[in-house]
Amino acid sequence: MDVKQLKKELVAYSKEIGIDKIGFTTADVFGELKNRLIRQKELGFQSGFEEPDIDKRVTPSLLMEEPRSIIAIALAYPSKMNERVEGRKGERRGFFSRASWGLDYHHILRDRLKKLEEFILTKVPEARLKSMVDTGELSDRAVAERAGIGWSGKNCSIITPEYGSYVYLGEMITSIPFEPDEPIEDLCGTCTKCLEACPTGALVQGGQINAQHCISFLTQTKELIPDEFRDKIGNRIYGCDSCQTACPVNKGLNFHFHEEMEANPEVAKPLLKPILKLSNREFKKQFGSVSGSWRGKKPIQRNAVIALAHFKDDTAVPDLIEVIENEASPVTRGTAAWALGKIGGETAYTALLQAKDRETDRDVLKEIDKALNFFK
Repeated sequence: MDVKQLKKELVAYSKEIGIDKIGFTTADVFGELKNRLIRQKELGFQSGFEEPDIDKRVTPSLLMEEPRSIIAIALAYPSKMNERVEGRKGERRGFFSRASWGLDYHHILRDRLKKLEEFILTKVPEARLKSMVDTGELSDRAVAERAGIGWSGKNCSIITPEYGSYVYLGEMITSIPFEPDEPIEDLCGTCTKCLEACPTGALVQGGQINAQHCISFLTQTKELIPDEFRDKIGNRIYGCDSCQTACPVNKGLNFHFHEEMEANPEVAKPLLKPILKLSNREFKKQFGSVSGSWRGKKPIQRNAVIALAHFKDDTAVPDLIEVIENEASPVTRGTAAWALGKIGGETAYTALLQAKDRETDRDVLKEIDKALNFFK
């Protein structure tokens, strides 16, 4: 087997199937990453969505027998919508972060990785391959960095010279000893614009994030969001792009290479009030194709309530009253009570007093009391 020739053919084929960047690295242990992950765990900075076994996150040989190299891929996604919709009083809108526009990126990258696997197996039938995207054990960012896809920015994203940080990442462990590519020099320099732009200070220093404070993480949780973060969420209903839009490398970058990544504005920037009344079936029909739907409708509904409070949308008061009267989820009821307090008005105040008389959930009662205090 001529591995050098296979690598050339694989790079050429990757362009044919819509992979914007491809890189190769060894299957060695990610030793430096292990130390960082241990420190993150000690500090309580993890999100809880990660693979819990740190050794699996840094040791490819624990995931596949005798790995020899890893292939990293990147696909660029749009930073601006081709079609725009604007909110207005009475018709306020929330928004999903750019990484959740278009078809769920997990499906897109798995399709490209499957095609790469099939191509490799036509050349090397005995090859062993293991692909993963985001939810796999390995750190996509660590693999991409070592494979020369880009450098690891202070915003904790991979930044590519060509596409900035607007890229989806995936990787494939292989039994083929591909020659590794060279990592790219870190070009962040002294810039700290992403740290300054982070609404919650989750970027505690360049390259280190406290996921528990990150809006992207908070919008995906299923619990009541801590008070100190609610006002900072604004009208984000899934994810956050502040550290990306602040990055000078990303300025003016906008790529529309892949049709399946194009945003439907009614999904990416939906009206808020209708979200509160969606059934599970209706939610899946409207949002099921995007990656931001993975936690189900409850977090999205809670975030929509917070967004309505952000706008102080008094036209939403009847909808929020309906939530505290009929919603089964204590988290959504409690958040709606808080939102009524933020919006204010006599109707909201009366509804909160009535809700206090009938509510039995302790956490919701706390939110009602909190909301009533806004009127004092």
